[in-house]
Amino acid sequence: MTQETASPPLDERVRKVSLATRLGTRPEFGALVALIVVWVFFAIVANDNNFVSWATTAAILNRAAPLGILAVAVALLMISGEFDLSVGSVVGFAGMAIMLLVTSSSQGGYAWPLLPALLLAVVITLGVGFLNGLMVVTTKLPSFIITLGALFVFRGLATAIPRTLTNRTQLGAFDSIPGFDGLNAVLGQKVELFGARFDIGILWWLVITALATWVLTRTRIGNWIFGVGGDDNASRNVGVPVNKLKISLFMTTAFAAFLVALMQVTQFKSADSLRGELQEFNAIIAAVVGGVLLTGGYGSVIGAALGALIFAMVQQGIIITGVDGDWFKVFVGAILVVAVIFNNFVRQQAQKR
Repeated sequence: MTQETASPPLDERVRKVSLATRLGTRPEFGALVALIVVWVFFAIVANDNNFVSWATTAAILNRAAPLGILAVAVALLMISGEFDLSVGSVVGFAGMAIMLLVTSSSQGGYAWPLLPALLLAVVITLGVGFLNGLMVVTTKLPSFIITLGALFVFRGLATAIPRTLTNRTQLGAFDSIPGFDGLNAVLGQKVELFGARFDIGILWWLVITALATWVLTRTRIGNWIFGVGGDDNASRNVGVPVNKLKISLFMTTAFAAFLVALMQVTQFKSADSLRGELQEFNAIIAAVVGGVLLTGGYGSVIGAALGALIFAMVQQGIIITGVDGDWFKVFVGAILVVAVIFNNFVRQQAQKR
């Protein structure tokens, strides 16, 4: 006689959640949908202008990479509940610091060898992030105010220092510096693929996005970031080093700004005081479009990367179609509002699960 074992009854308190529901409540879902919609729109409207081509794809990714690197770092900081409005200014400041250190003394620079100059420039830039973070955690003032002040300070320094030393706000001939070829090979090189030229910076963007995603979703530090963004007092009470974490995240955004500055100096073989202008706002908007809440505690690094890609796609689409570039600003403002509304809806749905 065979004895059948009855299956245990399902607990009625356990509710099955469909795959569609799980995907729909992911922070980056809205950005993915928006990316597809934007691509389809331009694929139809700009079909005669070869929007669907490897050359256009390369142009979009080349535009997205620098913003994407900034957006990933900014997203981590925003998930922890803080803002960094100085990151764009730090791009210009870091680029000028690099060029002033390697420029010959006859032109007002310091004529340092390339490697020591880069090391000092990255230390200076990390110091900017450390200072921003330290002021936020010690004064208890909103990071919006602290970094807004830093935005003006470092944009002013990026202009005033080189003008004082060299009487210029643009410095070039970076490719004449010994060691440039090696640096160019890893940061400024273009890779020929499918008949199009892709910046090697795209690879850096992908690697940084993957690393940040792993940190955020698979490590204790990632749990800390979400916890601090949700309630920093509660996180502090359970032993999370809140102040050290926030300072480290401000230093991360500063390092991202340095990396973007170094990539641009290498690619364009020059520095400009105005480089990175308004990129702080674009990075924040890219993060918000990607599902990061302005209030902190919720978001996705992948979503921020997708937000940067949407930016670049719209910019390139507008160029290809010949539409006045001012319409891009209309798009930025509209998509920010729509993203905030959609993200609030997604969070409410996630809380009901």
